Amino acid sequence: MTKLSVVLAVRNEEKNIGECLSSIKGIADEIVVVDEESRDKTLEIVESFGARVIKVKHSPIFHITKQKALEEAQGEWILQLDADERVTPSLAEEIRRVIGMSDEEIHKYQETLTNRRLFLRHQKLIEERDGAVGKEGVYAGFFIPRLNYFLGKYLRYGGVYPDGVIRLVKKGKAHFPAKSVHEVMAVDGKVGWLQNDLIHMADPTFSRYLKRNSYYIDLIVTDMKKENLEKSIWQFLNYVLVKPIWWFFLTLLRHKGILDGFQGIIFSFFSALRFPRAYIRYLRK
Repeated sequence: MTKLSVVLAVRNEEKNIGECLSSIKGIADEIVVVDEESRDKTLEIVESFGARVIKVKHSPIFHITKQKALEEAQGEWILQLDADERVTPSLAEEIRRVIGMSDEEIHKYQETLTNRRLFLRHQKLIEERDGAVGKEGVYAGFFIPRLNYFLGKYLRYGGVYPDGVIRLVKKGKAHFPAKSVHEVMAVDGKVGWLQNDLIHMADPTFSRYLKRNSYYIDLIVTDMKKENLEKSIWQFLNYVLVKPIWWFFLTLLRHKGILDGFQGIIFSFFSALRFPRAYIRYLRK
């Protein structure tokens, strides 16, 4: 059986996909790419890496396509990536070591992680939001910490890091619920952590950040509509003044976003602005 499958779901990613696939050449025994009707050179680039390509219709819920990629993989272990992510040499080496370990060795390895306390604290926040991650049994999945690139700098403060994402899973032991863009992969087994970072070229330019930020604001508006959020003076003041001011100082001071310099201040400011922008859009619906 193929040892490690690397899988991606893509759509019009010619600017990112080459660097992503180059970063996993040394560890991937198989590359599977599920493409949603790309109209640029994405497929041409993907095929040059010897990837197996599956073409599907575009889905408004992208995690449905990601789930298709998981199902198509043949490897004992699967590394799921996004096109704007990069696997560092140290992470690649760690992945190779971990998938070769016994369950007992993995358990012992978890105790040696340098950032173990930070990772577990981050996981607790995820579980408070989304429910328990994984279940009893053998290790079947791993969180990977992400370093997010923002306007020329990798953010390490402001509550951004470690931005853990479950990306390394055992075949047949994980799936995407495909309900929300923020959802965590469901894993049938224990979930551990890897130590080395996955590079996420999230927002190299401000225009890209604004585009992504606007998309997430629309998702917040959708949630407001589902909850039938009250349209009142109190809610207006809450979303226009209270929430953004609280969030700005929370991320900038308590979570030390200011240590990321100019980028940290900008990130905290525009992150806080999502509250009034979302509520105003909600009022217009």
